[in-house]
Amino acid sequence: MSAPAIARILETVLYVDDLEAAERFYGEVLGLELDSRKDGLFAFFRLEDAMLLLFEPEAAGQGRHVPAHGSSGPGHLCFAMAETDLDAWQTRLEASGIAIEHRQDWPRGGRSFYFRDPAGNSLEFATPLIWGFSDDPQAGDHR
Repeated sequence: MSAPAIARILETVLYVDDLEAAERFYGEVLGLELDSRKDGLFAFFRLEDAMLLLFEPEAAGQGRHVPAHGSSGPGHLCFAMAETDLDAWQTRLEASGIAIEHRQDWPRGGRSFYFRDPAGNSLEFATPLIWGFSDDPQAGDHR
């Protein structure tokens, strides 16, 4: 029996060594909606129909009611946005003192840029065109 196709990612986890700094960055600089938090363990942010989970690495690696998880070194997360919004975000980040680490024009079309969160995770803002999807990040173009 075949299983249905996987349509999207529901949640993504990044590990941060300073939850308070990360919460300020993701909430105030990126403007994400804080869903829930627990000091010393996690901060969860809502992005329409997906979740970004920020965990303190040692706490996430310890036993809880779900399997332990973790990683070492910086992670990577790419946020989708329309081509017309990229420049405004670059300006906003630079005005907040966030350095743009790299800009990229992609072979399939579209462009993106990279920057770091306070924990050193590599973040990217990109148009979905970089993967050949619709430029509208809300379109749900699953080829």
